[in-house]
Amino acid sequence: MADVAKAAGVSVMSVSYSFAQPERVSESTRAKVFAAAEELEYAGPNRAAQSLRSGKFNNIAVVFSEKLTYAFEDAVARRFLSGVAEACLDANAGLMMLPNSGKPGDVDRVRDAAVDGFVVWTTVFDDPILDAIVGTGKPACIQGGPLHEGVDLVGMDDVAGAVAIAAVGLSGAQRPVVISLPWDRERRSEIRMDVDPGEALFPVSRHRLEGYERGVRNAGLEWSSVRVGVVTVNERSEGARMARSLLDVPVSRKPDAILAMSDELALGALDAIRELGLALPDDVAVVGWDDTTAASDAGLTTVRQSLFDQGRNAARVVLGLDDAVEPVEWSVRRRTST
Repeated sequence: MADVAKAAGVSVMSVSYSFAQPERVSESTRAKVFAAAEELEYAGPNRAAQSLRSGKFNNIAVVFSEKLTYAFEDAVARRFLSGVAEACLDANAGLMMLPNSGKPGDVDRVRDAAVDGFVVWTTVFDDPILDAIVGTGKPACIQGGPLHEGVDLVGMDDVAGAVAIAAVGLSGAQRPVVISLPWDRERRSEIRMDVDPGEALFPVSRHRLEGYERGVRNAGLEWSSVRVGVVTVNERSEGARMARSLLDVPVSRKPDAILAMSDELALGALDAIRELGLALPDDVAVVGWDDTTAASDAGLTTVRQSLFDQGRNAARVVLGLDDAVEPVEWSVRRRTST
């Protein structure tokens, strides 16, 4: 600006006003300033530098503990991000997405982010990213957990939801199985029995397992005999693959109920059931979670919750538009898969 002011024969303040508050200088002064700026290839005051000086960026970040492409491929993630985006629209704020894959550099990326606050997609209990976010002193809200001091939490009671959906899915069942979301960042695919839900490091997986265990015991069945298939990613193809593995047993041990932790996994199970020529729900009952459009179209019994509302509420709290997170309403939607 000093170079432009010298070339235009005006004060530095006149250059600043010409770009930021043009009504405060004469038309002739603005003309001289813009001509000198064009000659010197000066595009105007640096907005990033101004933001650094003021500490305000008018942006928030979504910290996403999945690969970023998942945010656009998964129906539930898209709903959540749409809710965040609507809150940003309400506040005329920008939106940045930050990956949180557990790799070196994640913490530094959060610390250096030019944002006013953070919305966090559910992550593992021991994630160092949460302490880094708190350390920035900026507002933050996490969806689904874990509960962390200094970070607001929005999400439904997954344990209660799992108990409720299990009561429907296990009606008359004797040999239930569970298709579980990933347990930790290693994302191993395995089938286990006598599972301790506390071993799951993702809170959503842990709490839904706790609820399914209670539901199994409430149905008078032995949790130790229930096979739990853990997938690597929440995708329909993974649900189908795991369901085929769980169903590939002698008739006397064939599952008669599948408790899935998401609609995508449940829809994959429906695909596998059709491929094997089994009848739904007479041979196998299936339940899911989230109540996506695809779940409704497929007649899937599921837990209904609004990820859009949760994303919007989380972002509004971070943006200072709401004072606190709101209780999340949920319900069981009974359809023809049970």
